[in-house]
Amino acid sequence: MKLTLLAAAAGTLAALAVLPATAQDTAPIKERQALMKENGKAAKAAGQMLKGETAFDAATAAQIFASMHATAAKFGTLFPENSKTGGDTEAAPAIWQKPAEFQAAVAKFEADTKAASETKVADLDAFKQAFGKVAQNCKSCHESFRVDK
Repeated sequence: MKLTLLAAAAGTLAALAVLPATAQDTAPIKERQALMKENGKAAKAAGQMLKGETAFDAATAAQIFASMHATAAKFGTLFPENSKTGGDTEAAPAIWQKPAEFQAAVAKFEADTKAASETKVADLDAFKQAFGKVAQNCKSCHESFRVDK
C-alpha cells in the first residue's frame, strides 16, 4: 500500500515538474493580437486618407503614427518561448528560429514609427512618404514572421 501511494505521489510530482516547461501561455498571444488589431485600425485609417476616402487631417495622421509607435514599443516583448502555439496565433516559427532577425525587424519598425510620429506631417504628400516607410515594415515582417491562416 505504501509503495502504491509513494509511486502515485512520485508520478504526480513528475507530471507537475513537466507542466511549467510545456504549458502554453496564451496571455502574450492575446496581447500581441490586440496590439495588431489596433495597428490594423490605424493602417486602415491611413489607407482611407491616402485613397481620398477621408480628408487628410494632420491630427489624425499624428494619432495614427503615435498608435503604431506604441504598438512597436511593446510588440517585441510578447514572444516568450511558451507562446509559440495556442490562442490561434499567427506567429511564424521563424520568430524563435531567427530571434536576432525578428528583433531587428521590430527595432526597425519601432524606429520608423518613432520617426514618423515625430514628423509634423502638414499635407497628404508628407503623410504618404512617412506612412510608406512604416507600411514597408509591416509588409516585410508579415512576409517573414507571420503565418497566413
